[in-house]
Amino acid sequence: MMAATACLGLAACEPAPDRGAEADGAAARPNSAPNSSATPPVRNVGPSAESASLAAYYRRLENDLLVRGLMRTDGGGPDTPFTDTMLARNFVQIALYDEYVSTGGQLQARTTQSRLRRWDIPVRYAAEFGPGVPTGQQAEDRANVRNYVARLARVTGHPITYDESNANFHVLFLTEDDRDNIAPRLRQLVPGITDSSIRAFQTRDRGTLCLVLAFSQGGSATYTRAVALIRAEHPDLLRLSCIHEELAQGLGLANDSPAARPSIFNDDEEFGLLTTHDELLLRMLYDSRLTPGMTEAEAGPIVRRMATELVGGPV
Repeated sequence: MMAATACLGLAACEPAPDRGAEADGAAARPNSAPNSSATPPVRNVGPSAESASLAAYYRRLENDLLVRGLMRTDGGGPDTPFTDTMLARNFVQIALYDEYVSTGGQLQARTTQSRLRRWDIPVRYAAEFGPGVPTGQQAEDRANVRNYVARLARVTGHPITYDESNANFHVLFLTEDDRDNIAPRLRQLVPGITDSSIRAFQTRDRGTLCLVLAFSQGGSATYTRAVALIRAEHPDLLRLSCIHEELAQGLGLANDSPAARPSIFNDDEEFGLLTTHDELLLRMLYDSRLTPGMTEAEAGPIVRRMATELVGGPV
């Protein structure tokens, strides 16, 4: 399983709207208040055969992961120690590299060196649902997003809120049927969004569990808006796992690393929810000693000092 962020994982940078915005990587996880005028009409029929088949597939996938002892929700413990050196190394790999690149109008998985990106303006999350998402599931997902947003605010110290009236980070919960008609809404949320970004949201690859695309103005390294996709066919834990990964990656942790542990920014799916290690990564990302646009050479010495302050020895 994997996840994608725009510049996917915040990974692939591509020109977008506002005077050449940059789609900075998402976190698509492969087999790893909305404007009412833009909301598709409510359907009076049940899910399509394709959507029902996906729901059955994802139930089997979640069960398989749990049987194998994966998708842990404990945040890490004595069996997952890490040192300041490991934390600093993981930060560099996750925050200063991209997971995807845009080539020929397509997003391709390829780890490349990048620069530090994050939000300087307040982040305002809002959950939005396609007409195919059951009402009860909507209430559960909205509550989970609200609770997680409060946690992200505490961890980062950045102004982060849940605000459906003036959102700049939209979390879209969509069924397979809903995604077919999502292009107009995406163009409304991100004026000038590229066709490749829209195709990423409409992919038929069931290995893409969820993704997030974050955008910046021109060549800036500061984000101004983001849009996440979470498949509504996922069972409860997979949906919650997608919320944790995509909403955090959309803040600037664009890449995944096989060495990161305990972490959700690792495609091995050992952990399903944000860990104590990941909280430290977010805290470092929004530390005032770092600034958007920093390269690995510029940020590295500061990151190592911060990691020593936070961890010191094994945790």
